[in-house]
Amino acid sequence: MDKELEKLSRLTPPATDLEARARALAAAMQAFDNAENNAAAAQGITKGWRPSSIINWIWSSAVNKKFLAGSALATLLVIPTAGYLTLELARNQPIVDQEKIAGTVSKNDMPKPAEPRLSEAPAEENRPAQSSAADSTQVLQDKEPQAAKSAAELRAEFDAGEIATLKNKSEDSAAALGMAKRAAPAAPGVVAQGQLSAEPMAAAPSPVPPAEGNVQVQLDPSRERFANAAANPIKSVATDPVSTFSADVDSASYSFVRRSLAGGAMPDPQSVRVEEMINYFPYDWPGPEKADQPFKATVTVMPTPWNHDTELMHVAIKGYDIAPATAPHANLVFLIDVSGSMDEPDKLPLLKSAFRLLVSKLKADDTVSIVTYAGNAGTVLEPTRVAEKSKIFVAIDRLEAGGSTGGAEGIEAAYDLAKKAFVKDGVNRVMLATDGDFNVGPSSDEDLKRIIEEKRKDGIFLTVLGFGRGNLNDSLMQTLAQNGNGSAAYIDTLAEAQKTLVEEAGSTLFPIAKDVKFQVEFNPERIAEYRLIGYETRALNREDFNNDRVDAGDIGSGHSVTAIYEITLKGSPAVMNDDLRYGAADKVPAAASDGTHHGELAFVKMRYKRPGEDKSALITTPVGDGNAVATIDAAPQDVRFSVAVAAFGQKLSRTSALDTYPYQAIADLAAASRGADPFGYRSDFLGLIRLANGLSQR
Repeated sequence: MDKELEKLSRLTPPATDLEARARALAAAMQAFDNAENNAAAAQGITKGWRPSSIINWIWSSAVNKKFLAGSALATLLVIPTAGYLTLELARNQPIVDQEKIAGTVSKNDMPKPAEPRLSEAPAEENRPAQSSAADSTQVLQDKEPQAAKSAAELRAEFDAGEIATLKNKSEDSAAALGMAKRAAPAAPGVVAQGQLSAEPMAAAPSPVPPAEGNVQVQLDPSRERFANAAANPIKSVATDPVSTFSADVDSASYSFVRRSLAGGAMPDPQSVRVEEMINYFPYDWPGPEKADQPFKATVTVMPTPWNHDTELMHVAIKGYDIAPATAPHANLVFLIDVSGSMDEPDKLPLLKSAFRLLVSKLKADDTVSIVTYAGNAGTVLEPTRVAEKSKIFVAIDRLEAGGSTGGAEGIEAAYDLAKKAFVKDGVNRVMLATDGDFNVGPSSDEDLKRIIEEKRKDGIFLTVLGFGRGNLNDSLMQTLAQNGNGSAAYIDTLAEAQKTLVEEAGSTLFPIAKDVKFQVEFNPERIAEYRLIGYETRALNREDFNNDRVDAGDIGSGHSVTAIYEITLKGSPAVMNDDLRYGAADKVPAAASDGTHHGELAFVKMRYKRPGEDKSALITTPVGDGNAVATIDAAPQDVRFSVAVAAFGQKLSRTSALDTYPYQAIADLAAASRGADPFGYRSDFLGLIRLANGLSQR
């Protein structure tokens, strides 16, 4: 077998016949066609209708014709249902005002500082708050783009009509929820006592000042109003030898400047009142030894650091310091703004902590009352002895913000309560705490000024404490303080509350003189020109000095008041005004012709009234060569530091006289005269100069 196969393998195959191959292929194709035509049709291929195909044809036709109508019907059913569910969810969730969405988103991103207890020393807790300000500000800046984007996305989800509808429903729901949660309060801004925590309230932390333009976008700087005027001009002694102004012991301007700089922004020049910056600091001026003379004046004449051709005349006043043991009884009425604008961390919460500090400082026999106002006024606490401290604290803790601001009615109620509990030969004072955003009832500066002027006749003093930013009405606060026998301060941190209401409680609460006025007459023989630094809003007419009906500033126990003049001596190249062609410039005053006042540079006069009296007394101090020092370094340490503060204030307010005087020179002058600084105020001032120097170079 194998051999047969081997033989076959050796055979040569015949050549291919192409013609035969074509015939075979044609026969095969013909056979395939014949088989195809005669085979039975496979299932589903034959022509004709299967029973199931009839149903498919009917269903397909119906669906094809009704598809669009069905889709539209589904849309009409699903979308309203989704909208209804959204609104139901919205009714159970608070919806913020769309105008504040950006600010709300940003606030949620803000780091929450730990809340210090009242038992902690405020002077020590101020340090961590200040040291962390820069880090916190950086965190807020990093979160700004994300907050802004979130706000834009939220706004894009609603049209104007939807926003209005949701806002109305939200407000109605919030009101209903509030009514369900608490009983009707006895006064606006009071929480039902049952809702209070059993634990004592912790002091609110000193808020980190927000960087201007960062995070708190709901704040509108254009709504802030400041009381200020153009800087005092240079005056010629030949035509205007007398300068008259009211005392000013306020410190609000310095606190606002500090907050602006700590927040990374240069302060508004209108917010800078140089005299308030100078008088913010405690100074060791010589004071009177007896209460018979309520204050003493010390005058120093020294070279001007920023102008070698002029001199500075530095007038320092120190009030008599009442010993705490002999301090009179105090009848205090806390008039607290609890309107909706106070619903910010640096407003009502900080205010409550500040008043707790003050109550802890008072004596057991002092009395405290609390009046709140929003849309209307109400009494939260009738006159209560400080011995019942826990009762006062509970009343403070119950306060909450909400509603419009009707300040006039609150002022009326507070003064009525102070009059009801009036302490003869004691201190009767209303302490108004607000952001100044009055918008209900009499709200103009003039309307409220008239109310305050009428109420001060009852012998009740006024202290105005400002809180917060964004709608701060500093102008109104100054009007109320100046016309209500009072003072104004701006509380931006708990440390500032400690300084104003605890460390300086004597000067804040206990007046030793009212309607204090200054008048300085310059000798035309020696002085050619002068310029008063600051006190622009305290200027008086010359005739007002002897008019006891004209109201002026008040000085409290231990208060320091400083006034600085830049003076130009006769013959100095710095003289700006030409001699008069037709005036009596060469005439010597009659009193000076006989040599009586020879050598005097100026004559300082002060008028004041004792509390409860209507007739003023006069104190005079001549200023001569004996008051002068040859160099800046020869001036007393406190004098040099106050001059550095004056230079800083003028620089911030863009006074042209200091255009060429750099911040570094101010810092050097302040550092060399810092001296004893137990509370760190002067060290903090040096930090502000560095901040301003850096910000000014942007």
